[in-house]
Amino acid sequence: MASLFRVDPKTVTRWAASGRISSIRTPGGHRRFRESEVRALLLGEPSESTP
Repeated sequence: MASLFRVDPKTVTRWAASGRISSIRTPGGHRRFRESEVRALLLGEPSESTP
């Protein structure tokens, strides 16, 4: 996902930690993001998780 936004992977980790985009963690520790939220963030729209 970081490559889509042209940012460092740690930036995406910070976004998830701050609630900018929601994620779930796999048993292996990887993060998974909803496609709809990624698309909304790419378009600059508020995500579903943002009140």
